[in-house]
This record gives sequence, structure tokens and C-alpha cells, in this order.
Amino acid sequence: MKSAVIVFPGINRERDMMRALESTTGVKPVAVWHTETALPKVDLVVVPGGFSYGDYLRCGAIAARSPIMADVKAKSLKGLKVFGVCNGFQIITEAGLLPGALVRNASLHFVCREVKLRIENNTTWFTNRMAKGSTVSCPVAHGEGNYLCDPETLKRLEGENRVVFRYADGTNPNGATNDIAGIMNEAGNVIGMMPHPENMIEPIHGKTDCRPLFEGLLAA
Repeated sequence: MKSAVIVFPGINRERDMMRALESTTGVKPVAVWHTETALPKVDLVVVPGGFSYGDYLRCGAIAARSPIMADVKAKSLKGLKVFGVCNGFQIITEAGLLPGALVRNASLHFVCREVKLRIENNTTWFTNRMAKGSTVSCPVAHGEGNYLCDPETLKRLEGENRVVFRYADGTNPNGATNDIAGIMNEAGNVIGMMPHPENMIEPIHGKTDCRPLFEGLLAA
């Protein structure tokens, strides 16, 4: 599993993500600066969390228009796996790789705490080692994670089993519609989620609940 991690000004979770990918796949990811215009030959592209461009304009809106994102979008349409986490989820949504929008948390406060995630779809390339309906602990850290979409899109996401993760046990930190924490595109090769699974895979993190998610990449 060869992977690339996109780096933007203000992104601050790229090293966490690269560590998680190398630790679980055994292959060191390539860091790709946002001004590049072409991706290296990889199996997976990750857009990590942080605060690209200081979250100005809208979270992810400026980064979504960076030069590298044109190639990310083009290759995603040809089947390349793309994974966006937190700000990365916002970026790939702003870029049109996923439907809907991420807006201000219902509380209007930044939230940084542990939540419970329920695995809604365990047939994806990121969840294939998890049991459907099982729950894992996972940290969140965001101010704009409230997932919204129009009724027709929501109907399709739910009906087509494209909700991959849902906040469980009353831990929804942002007011997201239907407790949605992560979704995938119609083709199944693009996944976005607000929580940070890369920060709960090693004993030093306190828990290793999310390690099987990254290990699932080996079977993808």
C-alpha cells in the first residue's frame, strides 16, 4: 500500500497521519506539497487534518482550489482511493469529491474530546477489519464538523449504505445530521470523516481502537 499525504499551509496533522500509515502498512508515505500539479504513483492519497489557510473564507475552501487538488480529483474519478480526515474531509467536500457541507458546530464552540464511533459499513477499504455495528473510541478536534446535506442527498447516503461512521451513544460533538461522522462517494473509493483515527492507534495514545482501520488498508 503506497500512499501520499497532501500538505497545505496550516495543516498540522500530516506527521500524525504519516506515522499511522507507516506503522500499519510498513511503507513510508510520500509528502506532497500543495503547489505540485501531479501526484506520484500511489494506491492512496490522504488529505489530513489541521487548519489549512487558517480556516479563512470557509474551512477547506481555499485548499480545495490548490493546484494538487485538480489531479487528486481527476485520479479519484479513475478509482484512486482518497481519504480525508477532519480538515481533509472539509477540503475534499469543498472540492466536490463528496456531497454535502461541513459547517459550524451546533454549539458554536471548538470541540476537542473523545467520542464513540459506530461502524455503519464494514465493506469499505478502510473498515474491512471491523464488525458492522461495533463501536470504537476516537478523538475529535474541530469547530466546523456539523455535516449537512439536502434531503435527497441524505436519502441516497442512507439508502446506498454510504454512511461509513456514525457518532454513537450520544457522543455527537457537533450536531451533524443523523449523527453522521463519515461518508463515502458513490463509487466507494473516496472516504471522508471528521474524527482523527490516526491519533488512537498506539499504546502511547492511551487506546488502540482505531488501529484495525489502518490495518484494513493492507487487505484493500
